[in-house]
Amino acid sequence: MIVQRRAVSAVLAAAALLLTAGCSSGDEDSPGKGGDRAPSGTTASPTRQAAETPPAKGTVKVVRTVAEGLNTPWGLAPLPDGDLFVSSRDDATITRVDGETGKKTELGEVPGVSPAGEGGLMGLALSPDYASDHMIYAYFTSASDNRIVRMVYDEQRAAGDQLGAPDTIFKGIPKGYIHNGGRIAFGPDKLLYAGTGESGDTGLSQDKESLGGKILRLTPEGEPAPGNPFPDSPVYSYGHRNVQGLAWDSKQRLFAAEFGQDTWDELNAIKPGDNYGWPEAEGKSDDSEFHSPLAQWGTDDASPSGIAYAEGSVWMAGLKGQRLWRIPLNGTEASADPQAFLEGEYGRLRTVVAAGGDKLWLVTSNTDGRGDPKDGDDRILELQVT
Repeated sequence: MIVQRRAVSAVLAAAALLLTAGCSSGDEDSPGKGGDRAPSGTTASPTRQAAETPPAKGTVKVVRTVAEGLNTPWGLAPLPDGDLFVSSRDDATITRVDGETGKKTELGEVPGVSPAGEGGLMGLALSPDYASDHMIYAYFTSASDNRIVRMVYDEQRAAGDQLGAPDTIFKGIPKGYIHNGGRIAFGPDKLLYAGTGESGDTGLSQDKESLGGKILRLTPEGEPAPGNPFPDSPVYSYGHRNVQGLAWDSKQRLFAAEFGQDTWDELNAIKPGDNYGWPEAEGKSDDSEFHSPLAQWGTDDASPSGIAYAEGSVWMAGLKGQRLWRIPLNGTEASADPQAFLEGEYGRLRTVVAAGGDKLWLVTSNTDGRGDPKDGDDRILELQVT
């Protein structure tokens, strides 16, 4: 399906922000070793920074716990009325959470999901025309691949039976016990973006004929989107290891977070057609063929999953790092050192979603087999940030 074309490589002429190094071996957030590298400054002038960038330091306040008692929550999709859809990776169910009371109503189980390891029912997104079509999109691991489906939600039916039969719009994404990607989101262009993993086969990331280790860009019907960088291909960017965070800033620029292996986890500014290096490069590279990250972390401090944009910064949830990172932006560069919040307070953090203005939704991930669940886990938190 995919026609290969020579990629247009771009040099990231930005100052990469380098934090404490670490190492992960094979899975999304296992411990390791590493060294230290010093951060470099930005190239923007002080006047421009003052006008266009947020303060170097921000704040996070946990306003309330929205819901508790969730099992392996993964994807989160806010509804127009303030309620939330949340997926259970291992139960393969979608639950509606009342945004005010926290009451949980199970919509139903998604058929065809085959949970194992890091795979299962993962990302959720609402159709751009949700008000009229009531369509929920989901990314999940089946017995043979990772795929994207869409289902009609019928609120008038009985709880547990509110999901229509899934319509598979895209399939054939490589699956594995690890590195299944899983994040989906509709962009400002009303096209569907999906972050995929290389399923443990590192060779897939540099292969533009493969769907593994990519960011994909699709029409709502699952076709390669018009204007993609490679003809008749859904591939938007490549050279990724395991993308689980997608978010756009106020100027419709795309950012993505992904897991590293031996040295660096990354936050990247995404440019169509660019090569992000894996497995030839991990973190910042001097090779002009690869697009370097705007910030990087050792995996003890990050192991990033979901990201969101609010108040001029990208907010990044850390699994092994058990903290929420704030990365203030000046365009597609970090304007100051990333700042960590909630370190160790709520355990592993899986998903963060913009809730409008200075608010975020944050989902914990302590029941995923790698955490240490406490009473009430897992939960959704409402945050106020600056």
